[in-house]
Amino acid sequence: MATVREVTYQLLRELDMKVIFGNPGSTELPFLRDMPADFQYVLGLHERCAAGMGLGYAMARNRAAFVNLHSIASAGNGLSALIDAHYSHAPLVVTTGQQDRRQILKEPFLVSRAVEVVKPYVKWACEPVRAEDVPAVIARGYYLAMQPPMGPVFISIPMDDWTHECEPVEVRAVAHSVLADPAALDAVATAVDGSKKLALVAGAEIEEDGGWDEMLALAEHLEADVYQEPIATRWTFPRTHRLFRGGLLPAQKPLAEQLAGYDTVVVLGAPVFLYYAYVPGPTILPGTKLFQITNSQADAVAALAGSSIVGNIAAAARHIRMNTKKRERRAGSEAQAPAAPPAEYPITPAYLFSVLDRVLPRDAVIAEECPSSKGDLDRYLRREVPGAFYSVRNGVLGFGLPAAVGLQLALPERRVICPVGDGSIQYSVQALWNAVQYKAPVIFIVLRNGEYSALKGFCDFTQVGRNVHGMDLPGIDMVKIAQGYGMEAREVDRPEELEGSIREALAARGPRLISVNLVSRTAKCMGMDQSVNPPKYG
Repeated sequence: MATVREVTYQLLRELDMKVIFGNPGSTELPFLRDMPADFQYVLGLHERCAAGMGLGYAMARNRAAFVNLHSIASAGNGLSALIDAHYSHAPLVVTTGQQDRRQILKEPFLVSRAVEVVKPYVKWACEPVRAEDVPAVIARGYYLAMQPPMGPVFISIPMDDWTHECEPVEVRAVAHSVLADPAALDAVATAVDGSKKLALVAGAEIEEDGGWDEMLALAEHLEADVYQEPIATRWTFPRTHRLFRGGLLPAQKPLAEQLAGYDTVVVLGAPVFLYYAYVPGPTILPGTKLFQITNSQADAVAALAGSSIVGNIAAAARHIRMNTKKRERRAGSEAQAPAAPPAEYPITPAYLFSVLDRVLPRDAVIAEECPSSKGDLDRYLRREVPGAFYSVRNGVLGFGLPAAVGLQLALPERRVICPVGDGSIQYSVQALWNAVQYKAPVIFIVLRNGEYSALKGFCDFTQVGRNVHGMDLPGIDMVKIAQGYGMEAREVDRPEELEGSIREALAARGPRLISVNLVSRTAKCMGMDQSVNPPKYG
């Protein structure tokens, strides 16, 4: 009879989880010893980086990735990546070591209660009752991670379990798609046919459900204006398309005003709605019919208005298209490209992103973490193909670098670009080493303004004033830090240096870091304007 360890590796092989993202410790060594030759171990120098790379890898492939972390440190150092995976609907099977089962009651060194710690942010957390159950628990975790909405599962495994004997585990076919109620979708189709002014809101779940083409076909069939969900984690509609109208603002009053001219709004694959700044107002103006189609039961029950339907987004979009009348193309509805910003000195974020948009390959992938420049990034980076943009909606810093490396490992035929703030990059800076060691040719573009500009913008928006400590970031040289990890890097100070530096990085085979000195100018709050009348605090 085979051991738990041998059965587990065969199971992982059959589930196509042969890349292991990890940060090892003593409790993981019995599993990691003598790893089979057809497996690859991707070492992260920190649990945040290991799990974050797995997250990027999983999102790019739309399949569960296997992550192996260390004891209770998995919940401490790695929890932020689990939170990212939770909100990004990224399927991860996260295993972590536990002390020897025979002495857990003695409260030994490295005993872990991580299962209890992570429960709010995973679909399932488990420590098997018996050693013999470990492979079956991993299989169950995989099936659950892949169910919509996808997400992480967490399994704590005592270190002595791997040498026990157990029966093999047969991999089963478990379907993932859940179809929406046809009668409920027919009600949406009826409302759409009776609408005089229709808007569609495109959310990240469109890409999770493989619905890019169906969303595009539905919008063109209905000649509907299309908005991006607030604080989008994926771009799921071509941003140069004539029907695209930009992003919704993440606050009640301005968002409701954006949609005020429509009598029917259909949200596909997004919450209703994701807010940031508190600006009181209605979810939707009275008289507007609001429908939500989501693969997430949690988002459906959390909606503050409208009718919610749970099911696969691609299938739902197809059903509505097949059961509505085609509308004639409207005159004068062409989307306008933003005016090119000037090449000013110091360099502005707007100019940086306009140059990026001009020189990047059509199929380039953006992994973004630059909160203070999000408005300019949304305005000037105009991607047209699926799988071109990844971000995170929870506000936890440290997502961008490891996600970019994981994305690049999964997508070697495409080039990954990671625009990241000089503050954000510090939260998972060790991932630069990963890009070098695993020859992942990510281009990291550091937006260097020497401050937490997004925080200064929120100080202004909420009117708390600027007398707040910890807003400035002096004395950080990202070029030297990157070089210390073995990466080629350079600083760009003048606008005339920018395009050539990016083209040179694109022509290189390995990873590059470009630190761009930007004008120190207070960011707007997630792209919002002061005209939305923010409340006074204090």
